[in-house]
Amino acid sequence: MKPSRIVPALLLVLLTGCDALTEPAVTSSVAPSTNPAIARQQLDELGVSLSGSMAGYSRARFPHWTEHENGCSTRELVLKRDGTDVKTGTRCKVLSGHWTSPYDNKAASDPDTLDIDHMVPLADAWRSGASAWTDEQRSQFANDLTRPQLVTVTASVNRAKGDQDPSQWKPPNRAYWCRYAQSWILVKRSWNLAVTLTEKAALTEMLGTCT
Repeated sequence: MKPSRIVPALLLVLLTGCDALTEPAVTSSVAPSTNPAIARQQLDELGVSLSGSMAGYSRARFPHWTEHENGCSTRELVLKRDGTDVKTGTRCKVLSGHWTSPYDNKAASDPDTLDIDHMVPLADAWRSGASAWTDEQRSQFANDLTRPQLVTVTASVNRAKGDQDPSQWKPPNRAYWCRYAQSWILVKRSWNLAVTLTEKAALTEMLGTCT
């Protein structure tokens, strides 16, 4: 930090009696296109391949949840972004709030009952191109706050999804299929990940629910 910035920061601490640092702002997600035709075009632009090998995979190869300024983890930031009336404690720990899990349309007020789902599961990313990345690149993917890769959902529905792609699992909330497919396509397109033929067919079916 440059000396010219230190003095104002120290002065603020003296005047307020508290830490001058503020919690980091969550980058607004890049929203998927609401135009089904564009989403279909983006899907057609994705590479198609067979599902890759799981050799060498482990979740440890995708370090998460990373800490940001003031000790805020990616998980806490996503909980704050996706909830309303969110209360936090020390080091950004989310204590309470109100959330609606889009996958199953269930409401929750206890953050301990919630998971942060990777829209494109880490194992699926590994099979579709991430095995060739560095661990640093995989960490950026696992903590991506820009694309719609991180979603607050109930722990039960997250466990049901596991590492399955849309040909194997779809959200029980059918009203979310359109947005789910659009988000999946945007994440894979942004990270240059491939899709399988069955995955592409399932995504096309889900886009058919868009109005």
